[in-house]
Amino acid sequence: MKVIDAHVHLSHIDSFKETAAARSFVDYSVEGLLSEYAMQGVVLGIGMGLTESVPQGFPDRKAPTPMGLDMITASFPEQVVYCPGVNPFKLDIAGLDELEQALQRPEAVGIKIYLGYYPFYAYDSVYQPVYELAKQYKVPVVFHTGDTYSERGLLKYAHPLTIDEVAVDHREVNFMMAHLGDPWVLDGAEVVYKNRNVFADLSGLIVGDAADCARQKDSPLVFAHLRQALAYSGQYEKMLFGTDWPLAPVGPYLQFVQELIPESYHEDVFYRTALRVFPKIIPLVG
Repeated sequence: MKVIDAHVHLSHIDSFKETAAARSFVDYSVEGLLSEYAMQGVVLGIGMGLTESVPQGFPDRKAPTPMGLDMITASFPEQVVYCPGVNPFKLDIAGLDELEQALQRPEAVGIKIYLGYYPFYAYDSVYQPVYELAKQYKVPVVFHTGDTYSERGLLKYAHPLTIDEVAVDHREVNFMMAHLGDPWVLDGAEVVYKNRNVFADLSGLIVGDAADCARQKDSPLVFAHLRQALAYSGQYEKMLFGTDWPLAPVGPYLQFVQELIPESYHEDVFYRTALRVFPKIIPLVG
């Protein structure tokens, strides 16, 4: 089975480096990611553009729009594409022009908005030009939803229910909720169920190494809320596999998601749904 990792990071973010060194024990480098992909049969990873101008600076109001994958210093490896990241404080004419130029690159397959990290709701007017660009270039918008990986985040902005209004107002655009809004996964599942243009990835639900993944996936309580939400929505075919690497190693996290999803939906979750959400990747993996 081919696998697409719909959510990965390759940016010089201090908190990611610390997590890789102390918790997930992965080789946080381009070479490290590609090595894990080769071992697990992952044919493509979709990086989420993110930068910080000073160490421990994210969410960084001085970061540019668009934010990229600054660990890639030359051409993109054929196994990696990305979603340029948006800093809403840098969405002036110049920032929007730069974002549009980025979307013209073949390796730019979507747009990433960091709800909760920046203090704007998904439906805020500041993001409306971004949705228009997504419509024009036929790419999806990925939202961070749920818990933030920084105590400087503000959770109210990251609640998945805020995406419902955007999905209704922009029916021509596909939206993907990162992390299914965890811990508000039942609300996230309802938004996916209700809106034909909303999908969700299952990334970032575990932070840790292989032992952490094994222990948590077998706990009767840790992911009971997630299993309930997935069963409630019944929309397994609208879920995407993602790791949020380097927060967890690829292989153990892949096994964790495999056990969450009925086997009859594995090809959708691990491959086909990504082609629906990110149509620009079709020539790259076909």
